[in-house]
Amino acid sequence: MMDGRRYVCVMLGGLAATLLAGVGFLATQSQAESPVSAGTVVVDGVTVPDIAPLPTVVPIPATNLNYKAKVDLGKQLYFDGRLSKNNAISCAFCHNPFTGFADPRQTSIGVGGGIGGRQAPTVYNTGLIPLQFWDGRAGSLEEQALGPIANPVEMAEVLEHVVKKLAKIKGYQQQFRAVFGTDVNLQSLAEAIAAYERTVVSTNSAFDKYVLGDTKAMDDAAVRGMALFKGKARCVLCHNGPNFTDNQFHNLGVPQAGPMKEDLGRFYVTRQEQDKGAFKTPTLRSITETAPYMHDGVFKTLEEVIDFLDQGGGSNPHLSPMVKPLGLTKEDKADLVAFLKALAGEPIKFEMPKLPQ
Repeated sequence: MMDGRRYVCVMLGGLAATLLAGVGFLATQSQAESPVSAGTVVVDGVTVPDIAPLPTVVPIPATNLNYKAKVDLGKQLYFDGRLSKNNAISCAFCHNPFTGFADPRQTSIGVGGGIGGRQAPTVYNTGLIPLQFWDGRAGSLEEQALGPIANPVEMAEVLEHVVKKLAKIKGYQQQFRAVFGTDVNLQSLAEAIAAYERTVVSTNSAFDKYVLGDTKAMDDAAVRGMALFKGKARCVLCHNGPNFTDNQFHNLGVPQAGPMKEDLGRFYVTRQEQDKGAFKTPTLRSITETAPYMHDGVFKTLEEVIDFLDQGGGSNPHLSPMVKPLGLTKEDKADLVAFLKALAGEPIKFEMPKLPQ
């Protein structure tokens, strides 16, 4: 866990593009096309999108276009503990760039030592994910950005207090006026943080290079693991497409751990019986950086996750039909781990942000 008083700034080179930049990962929805056609995969009669390299752009809503000044502002806000009640818990406190933009703890700790009930998901590639949080209760990154600030177990601040606090900081007041043409307000705060988060991208992995033609990018174990992933191991049924997620919600029978006695997940949003205990399929990109795993961080290693799924998940009346005993061998499991390691994106460089005073 990173000290809330220390801040690190992530630089993604050309990803923090200006409005005039038509390349990189920043573009409109209509431009988001993968460089390789994904096609489909059929497993046990179920057809799903094949895995593939990421799109060459990240979709950006027309209501919140990315440009450098906005991304820079959002970056500062992301690493600024003053968004919290005690001025120490930043977004980066639980979504730490040194641990895959996730939290190495089983569940996160907030203001006053409050312990959250869920594992902090990674920020990697959230710009490609339509619904945010494990239960999908936020329909955009902009909506998600304000949630932790007001959550009493996380940053525990009153949203109106945040606006007043930042408005007293000369540097922020100047930046908000320059970027948005307004004084500090909640909508602009959310848009700036979301703009920055859309530049946090895991890509150019060994898998991407292999699929794009570099046959030496993955070793034999990883290649065998990819075949298992798309076949016997059934992983592709949920972890499909360029971002290795179907963006859907499934009940895997994950054992409940942490401070919550029961967590019904997606059910709290939809109130549909079939959604009890269902949680969003996470991206597997850079998965080796984001342990522990599952919504409650119950598994510490990828090996534990594979063992759990190999046995057909856990016992639950709402268990997803996608989950079945797999009969994997020791060698199969090792090959799957090798493939998952090949999903690690290229390293992201870091710099300290200069926070406004």
